[in-house]
Amino acid sequence: VKDYRAEKYYRDAKICTIGEGTSEVQRLVIARQLLSA
Repeated sequence: VKDYRAEKYYRDAKICTIGEGTSEVQRLVIARQLLSA
């Protein structure tokens, strides 16, 4: 399946979703630290 262009787009989209989730978690952690300070 890795030979198909659609598979690459799907894989890249999944990586972007994971990356966005990570930055969202970091944003929540930073907000908690700021509010508790």
